[in-house]
Amino acid sequence: MTDTTLAPGFMAVHSNHPEALRDLMLAWMARHPLAPLEDEWVLVQSNGVAQWLRLALAQPPSHGGVGIAAALRTELPSRFQWQAYRAVLGAQAVPAVSPFDKPLLVWRLMRLLPGLLHEDVFAPLRRFLLDDSDLRKRHQLAERLADLFDQYQVYRADWLADWGAGHDEVVTSRGGRQSVADDLLWQPRLWRALLADVGPEGAAGSRAAVHQRFMAAVQGWRGERPAGLPRRLVVFGISSLPQQSLEVLAALARWTQVLMCVHNPCAHDWSHIVADKDLLRAERSRQRRRTGSEGAIDDDSLHQHAQPLLAAWGKQGRDFIRLLDMHDEHEAYAERITAIGERIDVFDANAGDTVLHQLQDDIRDLRPLAETRAHWPAVQGDDSIRFHVTHGPQREVEVLHDQLLAAFAADPSLRPRDVIVMVPEVGSYAPHVQAVFGLRTPDDARHIPYSLADQAQRQHDPLLGALERLLALPQSRVATSDVLDWLEVPALRARFGIAAAQLPLLQRWVAAANVRWGLHAEQRRALDLPQAGGANSWDFGLQRMLLGYAVGGGDHWAGIEPLDEVGGLDAALLGPLAQLLETLQSHWRALAAPATPVQWGERLRALLADCFAPEADADVFTLRRLDTALQAWLDACAAAAMGEELPLSVVREHWLAQLDAPALSQPFFAGAVTFATLMPMRAIPFRVVALLGMNDGDYPRSRIPMDFDLMAQDWRPGDRSRREDDRYMFLEALLSARDRLHVSWVGRSIHDQSERAPSVLVAQLREHLAAGWRLAGDEALPQEEAGTRLLHALTVEHRLQPFHPAYFTRGGDARLFSHAREWRAGLLPAAPVAQRDAPLAPFKFDGPLTLRLLSSFLKEPARAFLQLRLGVHFDADDAVVQDQEPFALDGLQNWQLQDELIQAQKAALDADLPRDAALAAQLARMGRRGVLPAGHFGALVQAELAEPMDRMFAAYQQVIAAWPHALPDALLDYLPAGQDEPLRLVDWLGGLRADDAGARCRVLLESTGLVKDKRYRRDKLVPFWVAHVAGHLGGEALTTVVVSKAGTVTLAPMVVEEARRYWSVLLQAWQRGLCQPLPLALRTGFAWLEAQGTEGDTPQSPAWQKARVCYEGDDAARGVAEGGQSAYLARAFPSFEALWAQGAFAQWARTLLAPLDQAVQKMPKAAA
Repeated sequence: MTDTTLAPGFMAVHSNHPEALRDLMLAWMARHPLAPLEDEWVLVQSNGVAQWLRLALAQPPSHGGVGIAAALRTELPSRFQWQAYRAVLGAQAVPAVSPFDKPLLVWRLMRLLPGLLHEDVFAPLRRFLLDDSDLRKRHQLAERLADLFDQYQVYRADWLADWGAGHDEVVTSRGGRQSVADDLLWQPRLWRALLADVGPEGAAGSRAAVHQRFMAAVQGWRGERPAGLPRRLVVFGISSLPQQSLEVLAALARWTQVLMCVHNPCAHDWSHIVADKDLLRAERSRQRRRTGSEGAIDDDSLHQHAQPLLAAWGKQGRDFIRLLDMHDEHEAYAERITAIGERIDVFDANAGDTVLHQLQDDIRDLRPLAETRAHWPAVQGDDSIRFHVTHGPQREVEVLHDQLLAAFAADPSLRPRDVIVMVPEVGSYAPHVQAVFGLRTPDDARHIPYSLADQAQRQHDPLLGALERLLALPQSRVATSDVLDWLEVPALRARFGIAAAQLPLLQRWVAAANVRWGLHAEQRRALDLPQAGGANSWDFGLQRMLLGYAVGGGDHWAGIEPLDEVGGLDAALLGPLAQLLETLQSHWRALAAPATPVQWGERLRALLADCFAPEADADVFTLRRLDTALQAWLDACAAAAMGEELPLSVVREHWLAQLDAPALSQPFFAGAVTFATLMPMRAIPFRVVALLGMNDGDYPRSRIPMDFDLMAQDWRPGDRSRREDDRYMFLEALLSARDRLHVSWVGRSIHDQSERAPSVLVAQLREHLAAGWRLAGDEALPQEEAGTRLLHALTVEHRLQPFHPAYFTRGGDARLFSHAREWRAGLLPAAPVAQRDAPLAPFKFDGPLTLRLLSSFLKEPARAFLQLRLGVHFDADDAVVQDQEPFALDGLQNWQLQDELIQAQKAALDADLPRDAALAAQLARMGRRGVLPAGHFGALVQAELAEPMDRMFAAYQQVIAAWPHALPDALLDYLPAGQDEPLRLVDWLGGLRADDAGARCRVLLESTGLVKDKRYRRDKLVPFWVAHVAGHLGGEALTTVVVSKAGTVTLAPMVVEEARRYWSVLLQAWQRGLCQPLPLALRTGFAWLEAQGTEGDTPQSPAWQKARVCYEGDDAARGVAEGGQSAYLARAFPSFEALWAQGAFAQWARTLLAPLDQAVQKMPKAAA
């Protein structure tokens, strides 16, 4: 039966279970439905509670809901309170926005402060604002003062009334009056300045003044319910409200049915168990005192007469409930609640008998420790509360993942949406959550769906991240990585017409053009770097690209060296890139200059329009929020008459910070494990509640009050405190867990395993459990010893690494386990190294062989097998992004540039041109390309590059004189008899010359030094050796002379038949090496040959040991070990033992490498 009449009045129902309050609310709504299309108003303090209620309402009637959650209007209490003021007093009498609201107050203070600082009373602020050229200090001070006066309006309205009347004093919590300290007298003076600035009409719009007028209007009201007020108002899940708000709700009960659903942890009157209880002066209490707790209790003895955890953590809830009692006439509505089969005090015991349920019942019944010990049986096999000690946040999340998998396996009825994980700050844990929970794909049985709530939008929205960096343009280096990162944002990329598929090409061009940082020389000078010039800037690189498109590989023009890589249809990408850089330059100039708020509005809207073209709905929503926030700021500045020029730093932070503010529209329930920040008034029941990051110092979170905060010096009931909020949130989390409570903290150092303390709240919980419970079998032990044993049973000490054997070893601690089977595989006994996989089928190579291909194979057969046969590439293909201009050259760069110098000089000699001029021209070309350091450093690098050239070309010319006749390049086309066509060699052999007798010689220049420490670097000779052998295949002998910057090497002619036999062996190795990794490592093989190794070597043999050290390294040479320098060798042969165990290392070293050793002519003594 339903009743559509709604009797006004104030009703408060209490329960220790939020779901009982929810069910009562739903039953009341079903019994007393509103009219069709009439909104149901519910006040909540968090989006989580709002969504939880919506889901409950949407349930079918058979499940306790009403079948639909339409027309449900959830509001924040403060916002509704202002709407109630306007409804009662009239929209003309109360502005839509108070001139003393915090957003307006910030900018009014920003404007007023400079004109007040000359007064002596403002000396403390004047000293603080010294050296504030960028206005950052003034803005920060204005924000803090606005926040402080906002709190005063809510919690100290009587102070502001006195200050406005000219009385520089405050009313204490005990009713007395005292003068404001001399160094804080500026606060009353500043408040009066604010009142004078807004004028008499504006002063009447302060929250305190409006509240007084509202209360007076309600008392004298004689008409019907004011328009705009709901017929029913439900207040749900709020554990703290200012007294002003409670007064408003009680006053509205004259016309509106106000139903407050109060989460009360205790069924008894517990106001007497918390310190400062006398400040409340409650004339009545909703709940009765528990038997045996009558009379005064000394504050130091509270824990002996009541539930210790409630006394330690419940101060905030105590204040709220006692303030609520002042307005609660429960006798007037108890019968109406009973009529629907409910109670006004719904305090029920938990159905289970676990330690968690027993602890919750102790809090509900206000049970002291002495009774706890006698009341509950000994603990046996209980896992409802578990403490996990880890070495870091990553391990906390990994442990949680394994624990949840085990819980889901043990209880099929448990679903991911039944789990909430709360941390002090979800932003700091988000990367770890994504790394662990996001690792598994949905088709993996270990996949657990998850959602991250409460993240600041700037932390996860790419568009906002790009905008934040764009707004830092005046101070930014505009490095290569910055611009390329911006282009990863779809909305920005779309604005300039750049496709995602074009980014690799653009990155290659940018790397080839040697763009490093800076828009242009002017922008660098603005960063106080006048000597940086324009080299390696974006303008420098763009000019190189454009000239390269125009002239290809032609000569330089106006000091610009063309980038010949740009050409063809791909060159169309230059247009969007040029437009992007022009846009950045334009906004760099605009953002650098201070401007008025109106001008900033125009600039910032232009920035959004010029840089972003949203395509995804999420980007459209973000840009809409940005525009809304910008307009709100402009409106606030206009209302505060703020027309002063502001720097970018002040505007940027204020604008973007508005998007991080929490809102009731943020998602919370997503049918998955929810990760959230510990926030007040979010007492939603979950079957599993996990608290991570419970570290000492991190929780409770400390917020040091400002030294000029007068509220901090005189506490009143109902005042908000960050630490008290956190204590009560911990209590609510404990009470919200229905099956399990999982608590973890970083309890061990990753450096030295030293112990780290948990949060003081965790320590109190552990101490309480140890003092009140004991394990089965420990009944006869002293309580302290029994408590220690209990905590040991409830606490799991985890290992540093997730792959520790303890997680996979049977017979150990059963509480240590892991579902990461990937780690288990690594702990299994390794198969004997001699047992290798069977070779693959013969490889059909497509196309003829080349000298480069066979040289690469011989240099590293393992690489050839993995790349050519398996398609495995460990090398990064992407161009490396460099953000710093060159200051020095690494080994590879030095080799590349010296090779360019060598080729340029050789070309000059071949054309009978001066070598010195060619050298100078090439060095100048390198400078114009931006590959050399600027200034004096560049001159030094040029000298180092050119230093070996004279000596090297002197040796080269001596060789040329011995072989004076140049020969044309020879075509090599050779297929051994009886071999298939894919083994045909087809290539060109260049550098050929002849002496007067007609003998052939191949003369080459090499930028790598071929002699080191008076020894030939034989591993560097492999490409020359393969070509040397191939040069004999046509039937003529060949000498090879390689002139390097460090030494000259001569390969003696071979007997043609020996060369052909060697070629056949090389082809056999090629065929076998593409079926399975060939057991050969170049340097290691030469080391073994040098030590005169034999096939019968054992690990005790000197040659075997020398080869092992070469491959694996030792303490003195670990970094140069051949097996450690190549990922391909390490993958195929993890150790020299694995390389040797194939049984063919010695054979291949002798057949493939020894002939090279024999062909190298001995170094002349003069060179040695």
